[in-house]
Amino acid sequence: MSDLKNIDKMYVANTYARFPVEIVSGKGSVLVDNNGKKYIDLGSGIAVNVFGAGDDIWKEAVIAQLDKIPHTSNLYYTEPCALLAKMLCERTGMKKVFFGNSGAEANECSIKVARKYSAEKKGSECFTIITLVNSFHGRTLTTLAATGQEHYHELFQPLTPGFVHVPANDFETLKKTAQETNAAGIMMEIVQGEGGVLPLTEDFVKQTAVFAKENDIPLIIDEVQTGNGRTGQLYAYMNYGIQPDIVSTAKGIGGGLPLGACLMGEKVQDVLHAGDHGSTFGGNPVACAGGLTILSRIDDELLADVRRKSAYIFEQFTGAAGVESISGMGLMIGIKPVGPASRIVNAAIKKGVLALTAKDRIRLLPALNIPQDLLGEAVAVLKQLCAEIRE
Repeated sequence: MSDLKNIDKMYVANTYARFPVEIVSGKGSVLVDNNGKKYIDLGSGIAVNVFGAGDDIWKEAVIAQLDKIPHTSNLYYTEPCALLAKMLCERTGMKKVFFGNSGAEANECSIKVARKYSAEKKGSECFTIITLVNSFHGRTLTTLAATGQEHYHELFQPLTPGFVHVPANDFETLKKTAQETNAAGIMMEIVQGEGGVLPLTEDFVKQTAVFAKENDIPLIIDEVQTGNGRTGQLYAYMNYGIQPDIVSTAKGIGGGLPLGACLMGEKVQDVLHAGDHGSTFGGNPVACAGGLTILSRIDDELLADVRRKSAYIFEQFTGAAGVESISGMGLMIGIKPVGPASRIVNAAIKKGVLALTAKDRIRLLPALNIPQDLLGEAVAVLKQLCAEIRE
């Protein structure tokens, strides 16, 4: 481990504060380090491995596609790309899909679609995208501009212009700002993940959806982290009964390979024409073949189990010793401890549990199919550490 750590430090950009763990293998919700130590995984690659590590169905589909054609440009048709787009549209009611490689790319496409639609309908001066304070939409210059957290902006000025951030759950301010700026789009996460795992209120989301429709403003829902079963519905917006114009998603849809998607509804389905946008690797047949096995298995039974496990976690931590509060939706959960979240997460590693943080919270993003016995064991470890570590 020491040699690998030194190599990594010397040759890999120092953009990650890595935990002192080298993962060499894994199956399901159990990962193994270079010393043979096992860990219960509550992070799933930050909401990517929705069926855990080494999922056999996903792996077989990926290998089979590798034996056919691993990559071809988007100048040609491939079956996995077309079938995954069809499945996404049939499951969501959306009409068209643009595939990229990441959540940031999916959000970039969403912004481009909203701006092009609004410019064509209302004029080139209509370009402002409204997002929420405490949001997170990516790390490109444009998606950083969309992100409503100033500390992400400080070192990268000037950012792409045309973004305004309003407080979450403040509909009157959002409405006023949209009118004053002649907004080209409204973009939000149903649960602010990097912002602390904080769900938006149902009233705010529904009011915003109605306002956007009445004023012909494309509504973009960022489902990069919340999507693909994570919140107990296929996509988080479905918990609130709204229909967005644009949905971005990534992470879990690829099952472990880079895959992002921008889903376009009826209003904006024909905005993009040949040459308006593109991606060399977007819709890669291997990634899409894996994605088909993921999306097809996120069914009603699995989603009900996600909701049941979510209720169990909320029950265990609500009012527990050393826990101030718990927030989130489905298996996207934030626990605010009395003590420092980072200390608790590091202590959990020593006890064989891998969790994450989001601001001052312990963040849980386990595989959707994590076995109950492993979940219970990991929860017990975290509860004990919350009670013990108070400062």
